[in-house]
Amino acid sequence: MDIKNLREKIDQIDEKLLPLFIERMGIAKEVAEYKKANGLPVMNKTREREILQKVMEQSRDLEQFAHRFYSQIFEISRSYQQAFLHPTTDLTDEINHALLNTPEAFPQTGIIACQGVEGAYSQMAADRMFPRGNLMFFKSFEAVFDAVESGLCKYGVVPIENSSNGSVRSTYELLRKKNVKIVKSERLCIRHELLAKPGTSLEDITEIYSHEQALSQCSVFLDKLGNKVKIVPCDNTAMAAKMVAESDKPIAAIASHTAEALYGLATICTQIQNSDNNYTRFVCISKNLEIYPGADHISLILACEHKPGALYEVLAKLAALGINLIKLESCPILGHDFEFMFFFELQASVKDEKIVAMLESLKQECEELVFLGNYLEA
Repeated sequence: MDIKNLREKIDQIDEKLLPLFIERMGIAKEVAEYKKANGLPVMNKTREREILQKVMEQSRDLEQFAHRFYSQIFEISRSYQQAFLHPTTDLTDEINHALLNTPEAFPQTGIIACQGVEGAYSQMAADRMFPRGNLMFFKSFEAVFDAVESGLCKYGVVPIENSSNGSVRSTYELLRKKNVKIVKSERLCIRHELLAKPGTSLEDITEIYSHEQALSQCSVFLDKLGNKVKIVPCDNTAMAAKMVAESDKPIAAIASHTAEALYGLATICTQIQNSDNNYTRFVCISKNLEIYPGADHISLILACEHKPGALYEVLAKLAALGINLIKLESCPILGHDFEFMFFFELQASVKDEKIVAMLESLKQECEELVFLGNYLEA
């Protein structure tokens, strides 16, 4: 039998499967209506286990594939039922309030918190997001979050991820701890320069200061300098440049070209980052949830039950709805042995009721869910 005949046989089977699938989903809807009327939960794990056990017993050498096939059917069915049940909590209320009350256009001004001093990359990102913004500078990322959470500043701008060096873990930790939301995201191309006082040569330099992320992004250049130069992490690239400008020692800073002009320094070496494709992603945080038109990114923090398959069950929900998972990262939960929380970034919008229903189901089924926001990435 040739491939054409085999494919025709598969087509014939599929023609039988589809009506059965449609019939099954119709009954699933009736089950959802019954559950809603009787206050029953969507998931019935005991029944699912019984069915899976019977399927595996009857599928012989296809046991593994049959188990996966039916697990997907269950997840699709649950997702379909949740769209009808749509149990609501304060999460749905918060999302609906934001959709109704967020202005049509992202603001151009306001009191904006950012970490560091003038010339910092955070300042550049804040200026791009808020062309007429009134910036307030703070020493640490936590101070930026506190300023927003307390209402001292309307918004804050912090780095969250670098294309070369990965996530800014401290930002994720603060997003979990503090009561703030992400309302916008912006990518900034990062070009590092080695700055020192005019007249200083590369051979004169004994110490180089910068933020630890910038130092890591310039590791190849720094390794070439050998042990004769001391590498010193500090709070911010622009603060490093300011320190160099105020010092009498032959020291240098890794910072932006903007910092050179601001602090009267000279460029010793240009574009010293490891990669020319070096971008840092910044997020704008707000005390209240704001969802602007075009928002297509959702960020979540999830803590799953510590059991086999817990993360798979979350991923299966996303797959069942065809949601694109952009980012998934684990982080240890402090005080728990080998237990992790997960940072999710999804390509989706809460204007889709199926997405809100999925978020509600996650909130009810997971040990912890922090909805960080639905926002547009520029």
